Amino acid sequence: MMWFKTTLLLLFFALWQPTSQHIFFNRFQKQSRSQDELDSAKYKYETKTIDMPVDHFSFALPDTFKLRYLVNDTWQSGKNAPIFFYTGNEGSIETFAQNTGFMWEIAPEFGALLIFAEHRYYGESMPYGNQSFNGSRHLGYLTSQQALADYVDLIQYLRSKLEYKYSPVIVFGGSYGGMLSAWIRMKYPHIVQGAIAASAPILLFNGIAECEAFGRIVTSDFNSGHPNCPKLIRKSWDVINNMTSTDKGKMWLSENWKLCQPLKNASDVKQLKSFLVDIYTNLAMLNYPYEANFIAPLPAYPVNAACKHLTNESLTGTELMTAIYNAFNVFINYTKETKCLNTNDSTPELGARGWSYQVCTEMVMPSCMNGVNDMFEPDSWNFDEYTKDCMQQYSIKPQQNLACEEYGCADLSTATNIVFSNGLLDPWTSGGVLRNLSSSAVAIIIPEGAHHLDLRSSNVNDPYSVIYARKYHRYFIKIWIKEYRKKTKRFIN
Repeated sequence: MMWFKTTLLLLFFALWQPTSQHIFFNRFQKQSRSQDELDSAKYKYETKTIDMPVDHFSFALPDTFKLRYLVNDTWQSGKNAPIFFYTGNEGSIETFAQNTGFMWEIAPEFGALLIFAEHRYYGESMPYGNQSFNGSRHLGYLTSQQALADYVDLIQYLRSKLEYKYSPVIVFGGSYGGMLSAWIRMKYPHIVQGAIAASAPILLFNGIAECEAFGRIVTSDFNSGHPNCPKLIRKSWDVINNMTSTDKGKMWLSENWKLCQPLKNASDVKQLKSFLVDIYTNLAMLNYPYEANFIAPLPAYPVNAACKHLTNESLTGTELMTAIYNAFNVFINYTKETKCLNTNDSTPELGARGWSYQVCTEMVMPSCMNGVNDMFEPDSWNFDEYTKDCMQQYSIKPQQNLACEEYGCADLSTATNIVFSNGLLDPWTSGGVLRNLSSSAVAIIIPEGAHHLDLRSSNVNDPYSVIYARKYHRYFIKIWIKEYRKKTKRFIN
C-alpha cells in the first residue's frame, strides 16, 4: 500500500513539476479534415523497403538487405511536415502499426507523416532470408545498436527529399520499441527531436532494478482480480510437481489441459511451468479496460476474467488443475478456436522468434521470484545457469552489462526531450523510469495503465489517467516541434 501511495505522489510530481513553471495544455488546431476521412485512412499504409547494410559498424561486410517500413501521408501538411516515426520492436511491423492508434489520432493535429519501421530479423526484414537464423554468422547482426542505425539511415533517407529536409522527427515506441525510442534520442539527438517512450524498461538490467519487483507487480494485478487468485496460483506449482512425478499424472495433465505434445519428462514439465509464467505475465501486461486483440484476443480486464475461476481457496488436486486451466484459457483460447495447447510459444501471433536470441546477448534482464511476496515458484537469478542455457541454445555468452554500457542506466542526467510513461498495472514498470530526469526528460505514472495503454487508440473505457497522459504527450510534442522549427527557421527561409 505504501508503494502505491508513493507512485501516486510520483504521478503528481511528474504532472506538475517537469519544469520550473506549471504546464497548461493548449488546444491544438486540427487540420480541416472530416471524421469520415480520418476513419477511412485509419491503419491504411503503403509498404516500402529500403536497402540497409547488414553491418553498420565495419567496412568488412558489404551485404545489404531490404528493411521494410509502412507509410501513411494522409495528414501530411505542407513542406517540412513533422515525421512521426515508430521504432519497431520484436514482431511484424503491422502488429505495432495497428496497435499504436495514438499516433494515427494525433497525426491530423500536427499534419504529420506517419512511418512505422520494422526491426531487422522480425516480420519480413530478414537480412539473410530464410537463412537468417542459421548460426551466429547470420544471426550475429541482430542487435539494438544495428536496429537503431537502420532507423537513423531511414530517417536520413526521408530527409534527403527536399520536402522533408527540415522535418522534425518525433519517435514513438512501446515496450522494447519504447526502449529503442529512448535510446535513439539519447544516442542520436541530432537526428531525433523527441521521443515518447511508453512502458520502456530501460533500467531492468544487472544491478539497477530489483529482480523481484516484476513478479510482485504481476501478483498485485491478480490480487486485485480476487484475493484468492494469487494464493491458488501459488498453491498450483506444488500440485503440478506432485502430479507430474508419475506417468499417470503426466497423462492426466496432458489430456485435461489439451497439450499438443504430451508431457514425457522433467524438461517438458519445466517448459510447461515456464509457459504458465509467461501466460500470467501476458495477462497482467494486457490488462486493458476493454476487449483487445494485441498478441492475443482478450476480454476487458483479462486478469479479472481469469481470476473468476480462482476464487475458491479450498481447491486442491485435479479440481485446482481444472480451475487453473480455465483461468489461463482466457489468454490461450478466448475465441474458443484453439484445438490444443502449444507450450513452445506463448505469443505466436507476435512473430517474436528473434527475441530469445536478443535476451541471450544484450537484453539480459534479471528476474527472480521468492514464492512469498509473489505467486510464483521460487526461482533465484543465476547468471551462470542463464549463460549455460544460452550457450546450449545459441553457442553464445550473454553480456549482461552491455546495454548499460552502451546507453546508460545509473546516470541518465544528459537525457532530454523524452517522455517516459509507465502504467502501474504493467510489470515492466519495474524497470521503467519513474522520476523526472530533467526539465524535458520526464516521467508519467498511469495508475490504471497496463502495457503502453497510452499508445493505443482512444476508447470510451479509458481511465482518466491515460487520457491525461496523452494530453501530456501532445503538449511535449508541440514544444519539441516548436523548438526545432525555431532553430531551423534561418535555413528554411
